[in-house]
Amino acid sequence: MRIMLKAEMLRDPGTFDRLELTPAGAVNPVNGQCYPWEHGFFAFLNEADTEGSNKKYLEMYNKIARFYRLSNKAYFALKFGGERNYRRQFLSVLELRDGDRVLETSVGSADNFPYIDAKAEFYGLDISSGMLKQAVRNLRRWKLKAELFQGQAEHLPFQDKMFDCVYHVGGINYFSDPGRAVLEMIRVAKSGTRLMIADETEKLVKGTYVKVPVVKGYFEKGKDLPGILGLVPENMLEIEYREVCKGMMYCITFRKP
Repeated sequence: MRIMLKAEMLRDPGTFDRLELTPAGAVNPVNGQCYPWEHGFFAFLNEADTEGSNKKYLEMYNKIARFYRLSNKAYFALKFGGERNYRRQFLSVLELRDGDRVLETSVGSADNFPYIDAKAEFYGLDISSGMLKQAVRNLRRWKLKAELFQGQAEHLPFQDKMFDCVYHVGGINYFSDPGRAVLEMIRVAKSGTRLMIADETEKLVKGTYVKVPVVKGYFEKGKDLPGILGLVPENMLEIEYREVCKGMMYCITFRKP
């Protein structure tokens, strides 16, 4: 069940109490709340309780989960000459060493993990159960190990300063509270960690997403994306913004003091 996870890494995202690991899942010993482990991941979220943008895009990703990876591979081959060429443009900025504990928020179907060269401990969180079920299948096929969690990036179920590397690829533009999600990434990162946030630019959203029949209803034409760079606290170090993937993605990096 648990590959690398230790109970001391976890906290209740609602009460902040420490959790205990049991065969049934992660349990809050104070109030008895159990976050079940099933389908290959911990469920720190009741999907019926989501609201706003998180609810909207949870529904979208559950809807497209089964063909998400296949359609992406075809798109990356057409636009970038392959998936590796696409992903290395932002994953290459990560600072990784063998043995590092790595967290990806919005892990989706875990497609970035095979392109990380370091022999790291992988942890991934996503709001969509559909995407996480695909991640479980993919990891099994790739013979990779990772701990997976369903939850909201605005309320990470981890203690402070747990991870050597924290990054996010795709989706933060449409979180209910992207600013809080950025702060949560910083909270769970160790001091000195270089964090990375990559997501779609308006060029990709308005040039592609609004034209794809199955998802176009989730993206409003003319709606500006949030300024994620402005949500990075001023006390972070080495803050950089660049556009990658032919201007279709932005990549923000910064270091936690």
